[in-house]
Amino acid sequence: MGEIASSAGARPGKPPRTGESPLPDNKAPHTPIDVGEGASIPRKSDAGLFTAWRIAFFGSIALCLYLAFGKPDSYMAIFRFVPDGILVTFKVTIGSILLAIIVGLIAGLGRISTNRYINGAASLYVEVIRGIPLLVQLFYIYYALGRFVKIPDIISAIIAMAVCYGAYMGEIFRAGIQSIPKGQMEAALSLGMSRSQALRQVILPQAFKVVLPPIGNEFIALLKDSSLVSILAVSDLLRRGREYASETFSYFETYTVIALIYLVMTLFFSKLIGMMEERLNEGR
Repeated sequence: MGEIASSAGARPGKPPRTGESPLPDNKAPHTPIDVGEGASIPRKSDAGLFTAWRIAFFGSIALCLYLAFGKPDSYMAIFRFVPDGILVTFKVTIGSILLAIIVGLIAGLGRISTNRYINGAASLYVEVIRGIPLLVQLFYIYYALGRFVKIPDIISAIIAMAVCYGAYMGEIFRAGIQSIPKGQMEAALSLGMSRSQALRQVILPQAFKVVLPPIGNEFIALLKDSSLVSILAVSDLLRRGREYASETFSYFETYTVIALIYLVMTLFFSKLIGMMEERLNEGR
């Protein structure tokens, strides 16, 4: 079901931050500062960042081609050795982000629940998981829990990363749901919907549009953090690079190629997410 207008006729938008006072008409608002762990998302409206993205992306591709064909004796064998690791990296990343979205949605709904036990459990999960480093969680699920139940390495990696990022996703979903004006829920209830129906058909569709950009940022960060799964003997991109370097002792050449491949993948997906966000903004 589409968006339901509130009785006041106000267009849904982000509510003012706590403690924020309205600005006088003669004063311009401060420029917001957005700092994240992932790569900056390039947009055409930001000419400087978009130009920097093009230089970095196409420069990285050009450098890869130069190394592969300009110096084939040193680099071509590396490019032939690591492609299967790229596939494993994507498998771990996509599996983790899909599971993290499910876990995050459940945690986010729990965080806004009026039931104190559900709210408390969701809040405890978010606080505990966010306080433990991802690397420790990988070790714990694969090695510590392996004492009781044997979990395959790639499954352990996906579970650990999904549990870790699910805590952050929970806060993203909580903020996205709470950004929808309360009048939307009240209007849906006045039409005879139950709270669960209103949540599924009115609130969540609008919230997903709000949370898509930060979820995209989390995807980019997860793609980079997937390199940590190499410690579990998962043959991802970094693990394949380590195997090649240990056999040939070409550490400089190998890790140069690995860094370039990660850079190309990160820049490509950051641009893709930026395009998706622009399309969503145009549709609003």
